[in-house]
Amino acid sequence: MHRFSSSGFLAAVLVLLLVAVAGDATADDPSGISGTQIAASAGLKIDGSVRTPQIITVEDIRDLPATRVNVAYQTKQGEATASFTGVLLWTLLDRAGGIDEAESRAEIRHTLKITGRDGYAVALSVGEIDPKLAAEPAIIAYLRDDQALDSGEALRLVMPWDRHATRNVRDVVRIEVKE
Repeated sequence: MHRFSSSGFLAAVLVLLLVAVAGDATADDPSGISGTQIAASAGLKIDGSVRTPQIITVEDIRDLPATRVNVAYQTKQGEATASFTGVLLWTLLDRAGGIDEAESRAEIRHTLKITGRDGYAVALSVGEIDPKLAAEPAIIAYLRDDQALDSGEALRLVMPWDRHATRNVRDVVRIEVKE
């Protein structure tokens, strides 16, 4: 009778898990372009349930109509304030052709997954960024206090109503629309 060692079994399970995760990464990304590659090329991938999936460069984003928001949020050191300039998240969704569904009010059923280069991601309801429904705009910022963002950070999701900035995503590389 052959006996399995627990460490050998765990090693085999780990290898299978790593292979499965690597396979999932390519299955989720039919373009074959990873988030890291997008960040390195200073672009933003917009995909999922949109009519025109695309990669948009930071320069193209800067050419779109700018929106400026003033924010105040809590940090460990107390309240911080800043002014961010960027483009409405809604504008970027519109540039990608909007939601790829003809049904009325489809935006209410969809979510956005906004992901940073470091893997940090947040989910938003598309209704939260719809100018007809949202109280304040969500933007993809490229300036903070009229200066470039921190070194290595091309774009940032800014949610002005988030009092703790927990849904602000640094170095955004992907916006994915999901049903």
